[in-house]
Amino acid sequence: MTDNPTRPHRRSSALHRARTLPPWSLLAAGALTGGLLGGAYGALKPPVYTATAYVVAVPTEKSDPASALGFAQAYGRVATQLAVLGDAQVWAGVPVKTLQGAVRTATSPDAPMVSITATSSRADLASDMANAVSRALTRHAAEAKATTNVELEPFARAVEPAEPSSASPAMTGLVGASAGGLLGGLLLLVRPKDNRREAGRPAAVPSPALAADAHGPL
Repeated sequence: MTDNPTRPHRRSSALHRARTLPPWSLLAAGALTGGLLGGAYGALKPPVYTATAYVVAVPTEKSDPASALGFAQAYGRVATQLAVLGDAQVWAGVPVKTLQGAVRTATSPDAPMVSITATSSRADLASDMANAVSRALTRHAAEAKATTNVELEPFARAVEPAEPSSASPAMTGLVGASAGGLLGGLLLLVRPKDNRREAGRPAAVPSPALAADAHGPL
C-alpha cells in the first residue's frame, strides 16, 4: 500500500485558499446560502391557516360575574379534553387525534371569555374545527348549567382565513440570510491565520529616539 504524496499538498492548498479569502466573502457566502435555503423552505413547506372562535361565560340569576370568570378558566381547560373533542369530531369531520394536535384554547384573567384556535393546511378546515369545538363546548356547558349556574354563549364564530398565518418565503429567506451571515461571522472568527505572512514580515526597527528613551542617555 503506497502513500498518496499529492493529498497533503491539496490540503495545504485548500487551507491556503481559505486563509487568503477576503473577510467579507465568508459573510456574503453565508448570507447567500442561508437566504436561498430559507426561501426554499418557505416555498416548499405547506401553508398553515389559523382560525379562532370565541365563547363567553354568562352567569345566571343564581350566580355572579366572579363565578362566571372562574368557570371560563375551567372550560378553557376542558375544551381540549376527550369529552368535548369526541362530540366536536362529528361536526368537524376529522378524527379526535387531529383535533388534539390542531386545537388550542386560551383564557383571560380579566374577562370570562374562551378563545378556541385551530390550525390546518386548509383554510376551511381550520374554521370548521374551531367552530366545531366551540359548539361542543357550549353544549357541554349547557348540560352542566343546573349545577354551575353558568352558561356558555357563542361570542364570535371562526371565519375562514383569507391568508395563511405561516411565514412567507420572503420572511423565511430573510431569517435564513441573517442566520447564514451570523454563521459566516463565526467562521471568520475561527478562521486560521496565515502564519507565513506574519513570518515574512520584517521585524520592526525602533527609531533612534525610541532607542534612546529605552536605553537611557549614553
